[in-house]
Amino acid sequence: MKNVRTYAIQCLQDEAKAVLDIIPQLDENFDKAVDMMLHCHGKIIVTGVGKSGHIGAKIAATLASTGTPAFYINPLDVYHGDLGVMTPDDVVLALSNSGQTDELLRFIPMVLHMKVPIIGMTGNPNSLLAKYSNAHIKVWVEREACPLNLAPTSSTTAALAVGDALAIALMQERNFKPGDFANFHPGGELGKRLLTTAADVMRSEEMPVIPEEMHLGEAIIHVSKGKLGLGVTLDDSGRIIGLITDGDIRRAMEKWQAQFFDHTVKDIMTPHPKMVLPTTKITEIQRIMQRHKIHTVLVADQQKHLLGIVDHYSCMI
Repeated sequence: MKNVRTYAIQCLQDEAKAVLDIIPQLDENFDKAVDMMLHCHGKIIVTGVGKSGHIGAKIAATLASTGTPAFYINPLDVYHGDLGVMTPDDVVLALSNSGQTDELLRFIPMVLHMKVPIIGMTGNPNSLLAKYSNAHIKVWVEREACPLNLAPTSSTTAALAVGDALAIALMQERNFKPGDFANFHPGGELGKRLLTTAADVMRSEEMPVIPEEMHLGEAIIHVSKGKLGLGVTLDDSGRIIGLITDGDIRRAMEKWQAQFFDHTVKDIMTPHPKMVLPTTKITEIQRIMQRHKIHTVLVADQQKHLLGIVDHYSCMI
């Protein structure tokens, strides 16, 4: 039997080619569609029938989660009262590979009557949907990935990719930030990571504080008891002045050997260690750790008073 993975490979290659083939088809209509959605004072109402409807629902969800108010409506439901959700301030994004889907075309006159602008996304620029669209985005594929060239595969993948392209373009135009994304995803893992601050995860009790005049032999014990692999040095007013790590201690032992016990924390501590405010987001702390190749940051107030410690594991939420 032929290796079934060859079928999968062929399908993925066909769909990848279909998506890339959309790039030359992008024109000023794409620009116009983004402008229409960007300046829409209402909602983006996405619609489509069958497989196009499923793709439309995902596009609506992506738009809504990235700062563009949007939802999906089945054109068949319009005849049973759902037309009431539409206002002249809205924009309709209609998907149909052929552009001739009967159920969708029966919905279009109602949209035109209400003077709601239409963005059409089809594979046929000569279709009725394209004709009545204020902006028509051509999403034409040479053939479906289906070996019979019948089941919507490449065409739906391409439409989905163009929907993502619209959402990404709108994000860029809106200057959409990670914090904005978190506000739209407060319950998810990503939202949690984007909203969680140093104060939420820092260790603030039994912190490994050691004086700078402590001999290194004794400092080893304190660093070990702290279970964070470090010790923090403070001045008389409680402000952070230095940091030592177990790595600093090991290197000092190799360097001084028998004279190691004659030295103090001050001799090896790193002055001005990396500090963050308690309001610093975990995502920013992770960037600091990666940039400076460190595993721990100190949390301090504006006057550099030690408030807590955040390590690499604290950020893994």
